[in-house]
Amino acid sequence: MADLKTIREIAKKYTPDQIEGCIIMQLEAGENVCLKDRHHEGIINELAKAAFVKTLMLEKDLSLADALRELAVKMRRMQSHAKKH
Repeated sequence: MADLKTIREIAKKYTPDQIEGCIIMQLEAGENVCLKDRHHEGIINELAKAAFVKTLMLEKDLSLADALRELAVKMRRMQSHAKKH
């Protein structure tokens, strides 16, 4: 399950490019400046979700709350789709 507090904090603090840079740093070096204190896979997941939220905020001019709702809808759709297969 997504840690919405963490996603919210990252989306507020960093641009999509900065979050993408943190994902790349995590993949290449095993650490990054955006998020620590998690296992590797959890960090990648949280950063990817934060990047999605931040991109929605900028591209669709959504508030943070609305972008988080969009993320929740997308996650529910993906989970529902996965259960059908």
